Amino acid sequence: MKEQARTLSYKRHRFPPEIIAHAVWLYFRFALSYRDVEELLAERGVLLTYETVRQWCRKFGQTYANELRRRRPRPGDKWHLDEVFIQINGRAHYLWRAVDQDGNVLDILVQSRRDKRAAVKFLRRLLKGLAYVPRVLITDKLASDGAAKREVLPGVEQRQHKRRNHRAENSHQPTRERERRMRRFKSPGHAQRFLAAYGPIADHFRPLPTPPPPPHRRRLSPDPRRTSRHLAGNRWHPGAGLSGDATRLQHASTRPPSAPRDLS
Repeated sequence: MKEQARTLSYKRHRFPPEIIAHAVWLYFRFALSYRDVEELLAERGVLLTYETVRQWCRKFGQTYANELRRRRPRPGDKWHLDEVFIQINGRAHYLWRAVDQDGNVLDILVQSRRDKRAAVKFLRRLLKGLAYVPRVLITDKLASDGAAKREVLPGVEQRQHKRRNHRAENSHQPTRERERRMRRFKSPGHAQRFLAAYGPIADHFRPLPTPPPPPHRRRLSPDPRRTSRHLAGNRWHPGAGLSGDATRLQHASTRPPSAPRDLS
């Protein structure tokens, strides 16, 4: 999804941008709670509260995700659509997700239904954000997907098979892990807000698929995961508005333990 560029502003924040971006990265990159991030930063000499981490993630998380979407190359032309059941406050909701053939998350949407109207809404959201039409649309055998496709994308080939949609189904697994870690989502808005930022950030650091090296060069070849991690980190810094190759925390600010409150 193409997002409008937004200038990041760290004004009126006591901590430097490197610490703020690192805290947001820790929370969205790994299955951590706000208190976990607080303890990890305290180990490095940065004393703050978990509420400050929560405010940073809510303020900067979506902005970082939008910037990463804007900078990434164009996704593939084969879309995998799937929906998964999530329970929020005792009510059934459905998380609609679209990924391309390489597993890149295109968009997500939390809705209370999975009928034709909900499928049409999600497809139109996809087309508005990506601004191009796919070559193939792969779904399961849900009837509302086919009805929505005939209305919104009549000229696109659709393939329906319950065993062909593993790309989208596998993409739900990290979401389930975070849902358990967070003890379920508190509201549909909370789920949409978190997943809209979590998807692009987690997807950005997903290891790139690389072919295995030949057997006789296996010991001499560099680790592909290490190379992929390094490239993702270099692209993360401009997306977070950091200048240069900010590979470590700088200017770590501390405050005395007796301080009554923590202003972010």
